[in-house]
Amino acid sequence: MTADPRTTSAPQDTHRLNGKRILVIFNPKSGSGDSELPEFLRLLRDAGAEVTERELQKDTPMSDYVRDLDHYQYLVGAGGDGTVSSLAYAARYRNVPMLAFPAGTANLIAQNLDLPTDAASLLRVVEEGHSLRLDMGEVEVKGETSGFCMLAGAGADATMIRDSEELKGRFGAMAYVMSAMKQLNPKKTTFHLTIDGQPREFEGIGVMVANFGMANYRLPITSDISPSDGRFTVILMKAGNLVRLIPNLIDSVRAKLNLGDPMFSGNLETLEARTVTVDAVDPFPLQYDGELHVETTPFEARILPGAVRFLTAAKKDDVET
Repeated sequence: MTADPRTTSAPQDTHRLNGKRILVIFNPKSGSGDSELPEFLRLLRDAGAEVTERELQKDTPMSDYVRDLDHYQYLVGAGGDGTVSSLAYAARYRNVPMLAFPAGTANLIAQNLDLPTDAASLLRVVEEGHSLRLDMGEVEVKGETSGFCMLAGAGADATMIRDSEELKGRFGAMAYVMSAMKQLNPKKTTFHLTIDGQPREFEGIGVMVANFGMANYRLPITSDISPSDGRFTVILMKAGNLVRLIPNLIDSVRAKLNLGDPMFSGNLETLEARTVTVDAVDPFPLQYDGELHVETTPFEARILPGAVRFLTAAKKDDVET
């Protein structure tokens, strides 16, 4: 008997990754231990992929893990934002599509890429193979360089991250919100900037050099941030505290939804730059992509145009604010 073509579904290809070599680098200390990484790895192998796993070890340079990257079709970085950005920087301009597997606390890079969080959906992202070529940032402090995908900051945002560290184990992503609420009277100082060679000075509580533009829940930090335009958005935080920036967040959401002109202004200012140097009268802690560093201002950030290809189902407009 011949099957009716109207009622017979086409067989699903369960081996779409046959012969694909995938390098998975993971941080076992990221997040709260409930990552779907084991299930994701099982699904990759079931789909026919040849998977190589490498666990991050203390004092081993990230570049060591990707020395043979040219032998792989895909790269997976599983961990928090710091792990993902460090790996992306080590693999910059190698032209191997990378999946930012969300295994950390906030996973802002994955959120900016509009990635799903469950293993099966992440597998589909890899199977489809769609990627966006995006910019990265390079930050230099005291002669040492590092990479970041999201943003680098000095001032109130770095202080917030510092104060959230002891809360992350109990409260997860809410630790950042709780820490921000504590910054009701942050230190204010005079910042000295050099924006593409031009000096600039302002008084405020912090500076953020942004490549991606969305905070938790994909809320835009401010409007007109694109990770593929070859420029940073430099955010001058002039408000007295982080809570006073909430109206600007409302403005950013309104702009994203095309709801009219801004209703609030004065709490922050945005500039565009390919290179920026940040110094301050009072030394401030630094953070890049959520990782707090012992170094203090000054620092220099440089844009790396099209440095990384991220796997995502999102389109270019979906990752812009």
